[in-house]
Amino acid sequence: MKMTPLTIAAAAALAIAGAASAQTALKMGYAVPKDSHYGVGATVLCDEIAKGTNNRYSCQHFPSSALGGEREMIEAVQLGTQDMVTTSTGPLGNFVPEVKIFDIPFLFRNYDHARKTLDGAIGQDALKAMQAKGLVGLAWAENGFRHMTNSKRAINSATDANGLKMRTMENKTHMEGYKTFGILPTPMAFPELFTALQQGTVDGQENPIPVILAAKFSQVQKHLSLTGHVYSPAVFILSPNVWNKLNDADKKVFTEAAKKGAAAMRKRVNDDEARGIDLLKKDGMQVVEKVDGDSFRKAVAPAYATFAKEFGADRIAAIQAVK
Repeated sequence: MKMTPLTIAAAAALAIAGAASAQTALKMGYAVPKDSHYGVGATVLCDEIAKGTNNRYSCQHFPSSALGGEREMIEAVQLGTQDMVTTSTGPLGNFVPEVKIFDIPFLFRNYDHARKTLDGAIGQDALKAMQAKGLVGLAWAENGFRHMTNSKRAINSATDANGLKMRTMENKTHMEGYKTFGILPTPMAFPELFTALQQGTVDGQENPIPVILAAKFSQVQKHLSLTGHVYSPAVFILSPNVWNKLNDADKKVFTEAAKKGAAAMRKRVNDDEARGIDLLKKDGMQVVEKVDGDSFRKAVAPAYATFAKEFGADRIAAIQAVK
């Protein structure tokens, strides 16, 4: 049959319609706004997936806890009712105990140390451990080093934190460490936090600069102390329901896309840290930049005996030895 312009156009329309019907839209959720570091990472990840699969897969973003808190979203991905989540490790340890070790206070020296650990054998083994728990860890991304904010007083040393009621994640490792500073840890889901700070239900909270910026905590917190007490990784997690339907080529696309998303997220964390302190000062926050870190390290030292029993002194030492 001779192809006329009309039949060519009809065939093209049918091909487009077929492609559109074959497209799978993945539900991607995260706790902070789309213009945050999470949004940047998730957008690059999703764009790379669309490009690598010729638009057979696309993403629908659900930022700002639209699908629930991180714990609820991890559970939904595990159950297959949500396709992907970008989450901190805070609540992830409740599902995958192997990742809790990364939440030990003052475990990581700096960003280079943390990133090398997660991108190396130790971090990759932790990603693999997620599969046995019904989760597919695609790549380690980043939240950043966590700092303390509160509405009561400046925190210059560990003794200044004593008695403050601080919101923490539902994370036993964090809570054990923070108790050594005299903090009264109060676990609370992130979506409830802003209101709790506003109403004085808790005195303060602790999060990396990108999260403090994105969540606009400067509106309800007067004091920021750059304690850097915990490094907070983030991770891109995919539902096994999706992963098990992918062919090998698509699995590679998803994995490589996640690595590119992670790189974009880390860059945004760097950028937020570089500009964020000045922005928060302009918003009226009083910032303690030179915190007595040794006082916090000395305070938390006794908890390391507990951490060694739980995680193994050799595993902790292996992380500390990464150069």
